[in-house]
Amino acid sequence: MKMNLSIPNIESIIEACLFASGDALHIEKLSEITEVEVEELRSLLKNMMDKYNFNKRGVKIIRLGDKYQMATRGEFAEYVQKIVEPKKKNPLSKATMEVLAIIAYKQPITRASIEHVRGVNCDNSVSRLLELGLIEVVGRVEAPGRPSLLGTTDEFLRTFSISGLEELMPVDSFVIEEIDKEDISENDN
Repeated sequence: MKMNLSIPNIESIIEACLFASGDALHIEKLSEITEVEVEELRSLLKNMMDKYNFNKRGVKIIRLGDKYQMATRGEFAEYVQKIVEPKKKNPLSKATMEVLAIIAYKQPITRASIEHVRGVNCDNSVSRLLELGLIEVVGRVEAPGRPSLLGTTDEFLRTFSISGLEELMPVDSFVIEEIDKEDISENDN
């Protein structure tokens, strides 16, 4: 720590910055603001998150990869909705969820690669996910046409209540049931 500030003062600075920002702040930015080393700051933020959770405060600090943000606790949603216009939730279609899953697990990935996995065009699903801010263009392939590389966003992490992609269920844990051919032929009759 370069500054001669106490831990409670640093926590107050972090709270003020996260609150004022409204969006997630990268840990590097918080380190720059507080003049606290990243690893020490990570530990401090973890302790702050634990305190907020233990005390069941109205707000909490959430981690989104290497970014942190203040958010309201879910159990107070009905009260917050009385003063804030709720976001209209349009559920994602099965096809769009499939595209999102492919992007989440294989990112960065091109539309052509997604279509290769699914076997069908994915333009509408990709457009919808971009519109919702769940995915974004994260780069370009050095190839003819320079196709876009797609990846998930902080909004994806927020929407699915995960701190990072490492929290996604491992692919090898998905169970695909074999269909018995005899059952199919009996049902066709």
